[in-house]
Amino acid sequence: MASWDDLVRFVYEEYTVVAATEGEVRVLVEFEDERSQLVVLSREVLDRRHEWVQIASPCGLVANVDLVGLLEEIGSATVAGGAAIMGDHVVVRHSLPLENLDLNEFVDPMSLVAGTADQLEEQFAGGDAF
Repeated sequence: MASWDDLVRFVYEEYTVVAATEGEVRVLVEFEDERSQLVVLSREVLDRRHEWVQIASPCGLVANVDLVGLLEEIGSATVAGGAAIMGDHVVVRHSLPLENLDLNEFVDPMSLVAGTADQLEEQFAGGDAF
């Protein structure tokens, strides 16, 4: 992949896109246990010249999540991604440069972010709202 547009074309071919705007694509990832997870892909530009994709997936509302417990869990059990607060939500997110990005360098981290967010949502929010 070399650009945001290339990534978007790939995502439309391989995933269930539930919404899209300029610079953002929302994907629904469905798991075998009938749970699902929303993943937001956003185009980011570093230093006004380097395209990146940010992969973010909500795992709960800030007001309802034990942030210390969640951060400890991420610190001990997460390979890809870290936690952030975006608006009212706690998200698991990871970013990748698009230049020379190979498919497995996108697919695997996106799967890990979605799976981690879903697991954290179940563990810390007790449901499947996202």
